[in-house]
Amino acid sequence: MFDIRGKTVLVVGLARSGVAAADVLIKSGATVLANDVKSQAELYEEVQTLSAIGAKLYLDMPPDCLVSQADFIVISPGVPIDSPFIAIAQESGKEVISEIELAYRLCKAPIIAITGTNGKTTTTALTGEILRLSGFTTHVVGNIGTPFISKVHEILAHHKVVAEISSFQLEATRLFRPFASAILNITEDHLNRHKTFENYVAAKARIFENAQNSDCVVLNADDNVVSELSSRVNTKVLYFSRKKKLNRGAWIENGTITVDLGDGRMPICHIDELLIPGEHNVENALAAVLLCAIAKAPYHDIARALKCFRGVEHRIELVDRIRGIAFYNDSKGTNPDASIKAIKAMKGPTVLIAGGMDKGGSFDELLNAFGSTVTHLVVLGETAEKLVKTARATGYENVLRVKTLEEAVLSAFRLVLPEGNVLLSPACASWDMFTDYEQRGRVFKESVRKLRESNEQKGC
Repeated sequence: MFDIRGKTVLVVGLARSGVAAADVLIKSGATVLANDVKSQAELYEEVQTLSAIGAKLYLDMPPDCLVSQADFIVISPGVPIDSPFIAIAQESGKEVISEIELAYRLCKAPIIAITGTNGKTTTTALTGEILRLSGFTTHVVGNIGTPFISKVHEILAHHKVVAEISSFQLEATRLFRPFASAILNITEDHLNRHKTFENYVAAKARIFENAQNSDCVVLNADDNVVSELSSRVNTKVLYFSRKKKLNRGAWIENGTITVDLGDGRMPICHIDELLIPGEHNVENALAAVLLCAIAKAPYHDIARALKCFRGVEHRIELVDRIRGIAFYNDSKGTNPDASIKAIKAMKGPTVLIAGGMDKGGSFDELLNAFGSTVTHLVVLGETAEKLVKTARATGYENVLRVKTLEEAVLSAFRLVLPEGNVLLSPACASWDMFTDYEQRGRVFKESVRKLRESNEQKGC
């Protein structure tokens, strides 16, 4: 049993997961030193909450001098693992763990954990929906928006947890051991944080680092980087594939999602019955089917859930149709590979709105994926100039630079061809202009709403 009572815990990073961790630690009998480099004015709501629960606040300062006061340290996902205070803690023998690790140590229920560069949120939400429809009390947590730690006191041993896990969260895990884990895909991302692609892959692979014989690891057979990780797995591996038939796992056969865990092949449903668009979502569905089969969900419930699942907010979300133009919110497309998948899901000519915080990657593949689909590119944010230069280098001239997302929506509406699409899929993080991708998506949807009102007032 993880003993917290009477301990002094330093919580570094006071966003959602940090505040939630502080709350649970205090309720478990710990003294919490709550630290962030942001000021009290920048963290007004968080400060109100933390003050009310009795946390000791240390704001607008690095945590280095607080390490000696703590028995152990909990870091939020936004805190890099190479921060100086972490080295100080490790040198003095203080354990540094992530919020996900803390939640795992306090959680009584079995955990399904899902990671990957893209598709995590959709796969996590779909897996949770299947398990709920199958009659399991299910908690969907993690990087999807609800901190895992915030639910641990509600989770009972007979429940199931489905957790979306990011590479940032995995960096500071130690004992974390889901009974089923999945890596959906790995493409270049977060190099500003992880420094090299190899470091990024290694962070993802931590999801199965502690797997034992009774556990199962799910990998994408169509992704070479992911499938090669099987050599690092010490337990059973099952694959999913959109492109080839497998002896075990989940695959497409005659257009039908098919699963076999070793007890016989079972057809689930035809891919045309899926409501979520795009080939990438077929892969997400395959992963979810396999994970739920491992969790012993009845096959008929798996099929029922697949046929009614409409996707998640901010992921190729149809916002509205105005004068025949479809507006899609893909704000969760925070890297080029995610945006390429969104482009491939579009039917008809599309104006792409892209740009945001630079994560250190290249946009060459994004521009090369435009084909005949993307007729115009509207760019904004920190990476706007980088996108413009990449476009020109590839011979793509239909680029417009704007200052705000509201301006981007209006400009895209003027540029889009009849019966076409306006797609927000930034291929970048949001933090240069927004608090997170969710706020960016909400601003996009509000801009579309205002555009509709304006057109209705004009009688269009």
